[in-house]
Amino acid sequence: MEHGLIEAAEALAEALAEENAALTALDLARAAGMLARKSAAAAAFAAAVERARHAGGLLADQQRSAALAGTRLRELGAENRRLLEHGLHLQGRVLAAIAKALPKATGGPPRYGASGSLTQARRVQPITLSARA
Repeated sequence: MEHGLIEAAEALAEALAEENAALTALDLARAAGMLARKSAAAAAFAAAVERARHAGGLLADQQRSAALAGTRLRELGAENRRLLEHGLHLQGRVLAAIAKALPKATGGPPRYGASGSLTQARRVQPITLSARA
């Protein structure tokens, strides 16, 4: 009985491998752009697993291929998680460096106006008052 489990596993593995390559290159924009493909491949794999369960499992000749595909998916998934966490960590460090440098570059901490946008620091002009009339 054909349920597409092996093909769905291969498609998901390919999507993970491509995303891992982008993450390894620290091309976070390209990796983020692959989310839809990876999500669709994961959904197709989950559906194929469910079809295989309802069909009574895999045929004997498919079990070896399924075991190899499962091992590959586990390895790629673990690497994907590690690379995603590394990318998020690096982004956090970059944002922290920018936040730390911002007050120095602008001459002080940021100021926000009533609309929530950044405002320019205004210098108050000196004034003189006279109490003589």
